[in-house]
Amino acid sequence: MRICIYGAGSLGSLVGGILGHHGHDVTLVGRDPHVSTVSESGLRVVVPDGTFTVDVAATTDASDCDTADLAIVTVKAFDTADAARDLADCDVDAVCSFQNGMGNEATLARHLDCPVYAGTVTYGAVLREPGTVECTGVGEVVFGPHEGGDGPLDDALATAFTEGGLVAELAPDMPRRLWEKLAVNAGINTVTALADVDNGDLLAGEAHELATKAATETARVARGHDVALSNREAVAAVEAVAEATAANTSSMRQDIHDVKRTEVDAITGYVVEQAAEIPDAHVSVPVCDTTTRLLRAWEEGRGLRPD
Repeated sequence: MRICIYGAGSLGSLVGGILGHHGHDVTLVGRDPHVSTVSESGLRVVVPDGTFTVDVAATTDASDCDTADLAIVTVKAFDTADAARDLADCDVDAVCSFQNGMGNEATLARHLDCPVYAGTVTYGAVLREPGTVECTGVGEVVFGPHEGGDGPLDDALATAFTEGGLVAELAPDMPRRLWEKLAVNAGINTVTALADVDNGDLLAGEAHELATKAATETARVARGHDVALSNREAVAAVEAVAEATAANTSSMRQDIHDVKRTEVDAITGYVVEQAAEIPDAHVSVPVCDTTTRLLRAWEEGRGLRPD
């Protein structure tokens, strides 16, 4: 299968490297110096049981992916509209978002005339240096049509992912799974970023209380939009991920360290917006509201917010 990875950062490079290693025709779209190093020397992938180097195409220009059977989008949420516009100029049979936050798939669907799939990914990935990505934890890919149910390319994508070396599951209930992932991101990313702690520090104390409150607020908003996600399920998901990735630095905490714009708008910011849109009800989300305001204030103070 011809696969375009739009957003060759840590996760995109890992997924692209694994798929390329297992026979798919992969093109990475990303930034220099990473893509130039991959073009010259191949992509070095460090996995728990060894290391391999795979020859994949790499470019900074999305138009080089003029045709693809599948485009996997792994950019930050605030870059989704740009990705959609670029991919709209390409001949792509299907698109799948492997992104954090909510609203990405709807943005892609507005611009693209092809099936749009959603995916949640629990693989850990770190871009160690240009041309080298490390898998810091083998997880799974759960994917399906972004609006739920069955899609026209379900079997083809399931085969592509599983035969491409990924642990993958096709799911018909992606709206619920996306909200559960949002609860995890709301509980883990924002709290670890603001408190500057590892994921495992959320398993006890004040950080645990904040993380679980953010998760339960997200679950309440999900139910207000007719998505069956219980408070208990949301909290259990946060605790499971925090325990499994205890020593990890969350992506939002890394953004803070690197003084980069965060994905707060698509995470707790989205929870706050969706809470306000629930008809005939008042759903209070004080933790999500406060963390959103604090992170946006941090971004404003460093000139990272868009005008």
